[in-house]
Amino acid sequence: SLHDALPILIKAWSYIEEYKGLRKKILKSIDRTLKSGQIFFGKELQKFEKLFIKENNLKYGVAVGSGTDALYIALLGLGIKPGDEIITVSNTAIPTISAIKNCGAKAQFVDIGPDYLINTDNIEKYISKNTKAIIPVHLYGQACDMEKICKIAKKYKLKIIEDCAQAQGAKFKNKYVGTFGDVGCFSFYPTKILGAYGDGGFISTNSINLYNKVKRIRFYGIEQNNKKNKFNNKYYANEHGTNSRISEMQSSILNLKLPQVNSWIKQRRNLAKIYSQELKDTSLKLPVENINCKHVFHLYVVYHPKRDKIIRKLKENNIQVNINYPFPIHKMKAYKNKVLNKSNYLPITEEMANGIFSLPLYPKLKKNDVFKVSRVIKKILLKI
Repeated sequence: SLHDALPILIKAWSYIEEYKGLRKKILKSIDRTLKSGQIFFGKELQKFEKLFIKENNLKYGVAVGSGTDALYIALLGLGIKPGDEIITVSNTAIPTISAIKNCGAKAQFVDIGPDYLINTDNIEKYISKNTKAIIPVHLYGQACDMEKICKIAKKYKLKIIEDCAQAQGAKFKNKYVGTFGDVGCFSFYPTKILGAYGDGGFISTNSINLYNKVKRIRFYGIEQNNKKNKFNNKYYANEHGTNSRISEMQSSILNLKLPQVNSWIKQRRNLAKIYSQELKDTSLKLPVENINCKHVFHLYVVYHPKRDKIIRKLKENNIQVNINYPFPIHKMKAYKNKVLNKSNYLPITEEMANGIFSLPLYPKLKKNDVFKVSRVIKKILLKI
């Protein structure tokens, strides 16, 4: 039929192949979880928290409802309040900034380097008496220069909240992201390195006090498993909190998927290697793995000034790509007048936003599809 003759769509991302492989186990684990009679805060969640901590070399950690919640609760846990300033970047997902805004604090943007990460040479000039913390965003799967950031934070007595949403398993100087700062925030949104089939997030810390605090905040401020507190496990708010948790069902799915993460990262890196090899002599700006870094390639982001034309042509060839992120936060209506510096301070951020796009990349993507995408792009580039 005519339909069969159409070329197969190469998606930017898909979980279908992964699900097919895990389907029997997932359905079995969901059934087991539902039969347990526990919907929240049961054995599956406890197991997942322990496993995730071990797997990422963390000290303490709590699972929360999303990566967005992780950032917000982490900031609350560190005592961030109205009038405080947080240094971060504008080329990030909205939640990085909405979390700051939801605490009443303000974002102070620093421009990025050619690797899309915060330019550490620029941080100090934006520190004021109101600056309380730095949020380095480990964007697209690569770690920021945590050595420099930790030195700056120590010098000015600032907190560090690592945004690891896109970089679980990434390393800087052989040390996992999420282990450098006061807090690490992770996301289990379906597209991420470890994705749930729904939302989920995680907060890591090396401080037992902060761990206990975020644990309270995620559950209405109620004290859990702290025998020293007279309101332990009672429906009593010790402090102002919120409601943010991963269900037993999602925890059971994450428990199944977590042991596969390292092999999935390996597959991501292998596919990225093919792209880099195939596209190295083109006019595209390709991602570079920084020295001292292990890039996990959550996304394979390229840059070209004629991006929109390229994307149009790729669509004609039934190849889907994404733009992460087409608008820097400081250009968005919601945040335009609520951040601390004017747009002309961020020339690289703005230039990159106009030309970046992400090529199809996920662990179950076939190598042949990567070769095909590369071939099509090369043909397009010769004509534009």
